[in-house]
Amino acid sequence: MIRKLFAMTAGAALLLSLAGCQAAQEGGVQPEEHLLSLADNGVSLDHKPVAEDSEPVTVGHEIIYYQAGQGSGYGEGSDQEAHDPQEAREHTVVTIRQPGTYRVTGTLSLGQLAVDLGEGSERDPDAVVALVLDNASITCTVAPALIFYNVYECDTAWMAAEEGYSGPAVVDTSAAGARIVLAEGSENTMTGSHVAKIYQPGTTKKLHKYDGAVYSRMSMNLDGEGEGTGVLRVVAGNEGLDSELHLTINGGYIAIQAQNDGINTNEDGVSVTTINGGTLEINAGLGAEGDGIDSNGHLVINGGNVYAMASAESMDSGLDADGEVRINGGYVVALGNMSQPVSENSAQRALQYTLGQSAPAQAQMEILDAGGEAVLSFETEKACRNLLFSSPDLGKDEDYTLTVDGVAQAAGDGPQGSPPEGFPGGGRPPEEMGGRRETPAPPEGLEEWLAAEDGIPQEIRSWLEELLEFSRAGGAPAPPSGP
Repeated sequence: MIRKLFAMTAGAALLLSLAGCQAAQEGGVQPEEHLLSLADNGVSLDHKPVAEDSEPVTVGHEIIYYQAGQGSGYGEGSDQEAHDPQEAREHTVVTIRQPGTYRVTGTLSLGQLAVDLGEGSERDPDAVVALVLDNASITCTVAPALIFYNVYECDTAWMAAEEGYSGPAVVDTSAAGARIVLAEGSENTMTGSHVAKIYQPGTTKKLHKYDGAVYSRMSMNLDGEGEGTGVLRVVAGNEGLDSELHLTINGGYIAIQAQNDGINTNEDGVSVTTINGGTLEINAGLGAEGDGIDSNGHLVINGGNVYAMASAESMDSGLDADGEVRINGGYVVALGNMSQPVSENSAQRALQYTLGQSAPAQAQMEILDAGGEAVLSFETEKACRNLLFSSPDLGKDEDYTLTVDGVAQAAGDGPQGSPPEGFPGGGRPPEEMGGRRETPAPPEGLEEWLAAEDGIPQEIRSWLEELLEFSRAGGAPAPPSGP
């Protein structure tokens, strides 16, 4: 995916050089480093076998997963998200129980790497675990492949806040207790499932819910070691890289394939996803829906290279945040069917385009400067309707034009670009896409009616919501297939 982009982009040299990371200081390499070797026939720590009752690492077969056949009072998982006990017991669970730095190597073909320093560790600044992934591969079919349960939470303001606290758009997570470092020159793969919401017994309150193949209950940092050439591939049955609070990426090469969101940080109004360096290649929404990067709080990109694709079918975005999307640096390409305006607080210019109709897969997209030279050129992997592009090379006052298969679409800044007069959503529609497409105006009061009415079938509600979204952008969704 991104390799095609690199090969065809005028500024390819920028993309091919990984940004320097803050790993040595902020990636958290402790003075003492342990070697944790994974294998299906046994796990060793510093060349000594690890047992169930050993310290600081234990090995067992107890894993948190969504169990089949438990009834409606158990949780909110579907039959497809449930697993039988035999499948769960086949997994080897390696749990780190003491702070420190652990260089992880080897393979678990059915297993999980967990970090759990115990209750109360979220308030202990020494409860820090750095996992240096050095050619590690873990596959888990019932839960995340890698999960941080209890470590230090560096956002003490959030920890002490009353309900309703809204976090700032910029955070410092350098003291985070959950840290992943990609070893220089290493290739690492985490293939994981997820755990649907399990209730506390007798209630509908959450006991467990872990959506990502790589997951942290506390703020997490991800860094590259040395020059930052380590690779992390995440293959996710649901979401890819998740944190319940903040996530900061400083380096490394991260490639994510996710059925749902590629990256998600999920504390409403508080979470901040920050990208300072490295390269992200995200293909999200391979299932029914999914954003490339989704923050329930804010998203801040200060550097690095980001290429994020959302679902081709649903109304999702390459970049999505409930709060601000700030782009202060780096090279960013985001594709989806919706687009959130980039914040005026951003330090770097971003171009955003909404097409009148979706561009199909294998369409050739180019952004041309005023002289007709391509500043971005790539082939789409799947259909999309929105493109966001930001680069330090964009001229502050220069005009740019987007073309799809050689046909001019739009030019300018803002969520819709600056469409030529008379074409809803921007650009001139290619003849092969059917020419101009008129959009019927939705009935007055539809949005208010949808908000107040509870008895609408979900398929009809989804279609009407899409109608509202498309009408704002100049298109129209297909009508629902059912009654």
